[in-house]
Amino acid sequence: MFSGIVETTGKVISVVQNGGNADITLTCSFAKELSIDQSVAHNGVCLTVVKCDSNQYTVTAIKETLERSNLGQLKTGDEVNLERSMRPDSLLDGHIVQGHVDQTGTCTNIEDADGSRYYTIEYDPSQGNITVEKGSVAVNGVSLTVCNSQDDKFRVAIIPYTSEITNFHNLKIGDKVNLEFDVIGKYIQKIASVYLKK
Repeated sequence: MFSGIVETTGKVISVVQNGGNADITLTCSFAKELSIDQSVAHNGVCLTVVKCDSNQYTVTAIKETLERSNLGQLKTGDEVNLERSMRPDSLLDGHIVQGHVDQTGTCTNIEDADGSRYYTIEYDPSQGNITVEKGSVAVNGVSLTVCNSQDDKFRVAIIPYTSEITNFHNLKIGDKVNLEFDVIGKYIQKIASVYLKK
């Protein structure tokens, strides 16, 4: 369980294919504090630490994860948003994020907002995911508030601080992002789709 409040970014040291899986090795500021079996969100994807070595660590992403998220595009030197799992005694500053990416979206527009920036994210609505105005969404693991919610796209506003500490400062038009839609909204959508068919 995560909050969508990115702690830091990490740098990809290597990506090694292992059958359909990929072993991803990264370095970051809290790498020395990690232990094997610990969960860490990578661009919003919950992965388990399988190896720790000094100031770097390794996680394994399975084929489905690589295909469903943007982790399949990672290469050496890429910057990844990182968040360790929530503690029960900590404040929930973002929203409930499971680390289970629903689908990817594409950044289609970036607008200056007098210091901040608006990012437009388009996605395929045929997978049944929705946003609501002023609702929550995780984009590359970052908890954000939806604005201009439409059937197949939405906008989010990124303040300078968020841009600085996450990989949003590298995001360009055409880039693929990981999307995790609000868990409460997903259950409501599922219940409504089942009962409306009856």
